[in-house]
Amino acid sequence: MKIGILREGKTPPDKRVPLTPEQCVEVEQIFPHVSIVVQPSSIRCFKDEDYSKLGIEVRENLSDCSVLLGVKEVKINDFIEGKTYLFFSHTIKKQEYNRKLLQTVLEKKVQLVDYEVLTNKDGFRIIGFGRFAGLVGAYNGFRAFGLREKLFELKPAHQCNDLVEMYYELDNIKLPPIKIAVTGDGRVSGGVLEVLNHLKIKRVSTDDFLKDDAPEKPEYVQLLPGNYTRRKDGADFDLMHFFNHPEMYENAFQPFSKQSDLLIAAAYWDPKAPVLFTGNEMKQKDFKITVISDITCDIEGSIPSTKKASTIDDPFYDFNPATGELEPAFSSKENITVQAVDNLPCELPKDASLGFGRNLIDKVFPSLFDKDDDGIVERASITKDGKLTKRFSYLQDFADGK
Repeated sequence: MKIGILREGKTPPDKRVPLTPEQCVEVEQIFPHVSIVVQPSSIRCFKDEDYSKLGIEVRENLSDCSVLLGVKEVKINDFIEGKTYLFFSHTIKKQEYNRKLLQTVLEKKVQLVDYEVLTNKDGFRIIGFGRFAGLVGAYNGFRAFGLREKLFELKPAHQCNDLVEMYYELDNIKLPPIKIAVTGDGRVSGGVLEVLNHLKIKRVSTDDFLKDDAPEKPEYVQLLPGNYTRRKDGADFDLMHFFNHPEMYENAFQPFSKQSDLLIAAAYWDPKAPVLFTGNEMKQKDFKITVISDITCDIEGSIPSTKKASTIDDPFYDFNPATGELEPAFSSKENITVQAVDNLPCELPKDASLGFGRNLIDKVFPSLFDKDDDGIVERASITKDGKLTKRFSYLQDFADGK
């Protein structure tokens, strides 16, 4: 079986790779019937010669490969008929901008395996870049706070060679006794907590966080849905009920907005669920938050100030709570500074690629290259043989242009 690693073609360019050079060698050793070919690229974080010097063939034509691996969406004109592709397709929510991609995949009888829906037999995701979104999102939050308060200047994460250098940057700052609220308990928030724990910031309970108006040192609280939402009918919070009936809940974040200086939003948000807080609540004098690092980056979603995605080169903007309008970053103390980069893992492409490739090798390739006994590849296949698979048949009207 011949595997091809695609050159990323999206704009802005993505430097990540599904497999590092060393991991390509490892794959060929673990699966002797598999060989890997890499398409040349001038933008990826590993150079072509990094692959070729380890004996991995680098060439333009991948037509003899049966499986093709990328990271982001493949260009419409680059699909090869009848092949199996693995990448983040961003089609499962009927994203309008990728309708043509899905139509092309069906037309060319491509088996599309989407990383986003690769799960184990218990239904839990087994691959993604969430940890690195959390790591960089937390870092960017501190960077914004330092610039806003004129306390310190951190090097942009994408200018750091790797995670080690990013942590070195953090080791040289001194934080005042600020209070930090973190939402979520998945991979993304796990990355956030790694940064907070590296800085030795004290973790406190929700009760202590709300009681302590003037901590002596920086502290943080981790908030779950039961902390910032409540049932409209007054019944006790139930997590599974919240997942299944989010429309029956309302926001209850206000006590934390009165106590937090920095909010790091890392929780998945269902559009049917309540917002974290409203624009009117942000106008109140007791709304204390001055910096929001919105890792989730749901535009006009749970956080009213996230009106657009920012970019790696220009990551911050200000939200004027009085007018509801966006203004240049750090332009007024009355504003709230927002970080809303929607491709955070791209800032540490080498480390992110290493972790992603590790999960591919350990959790996906045994099913892809040998027997798919647990149905891992089958469950994540959106299309096959020119048709939508049963699990994704709900996309038919979308694919039909309706």
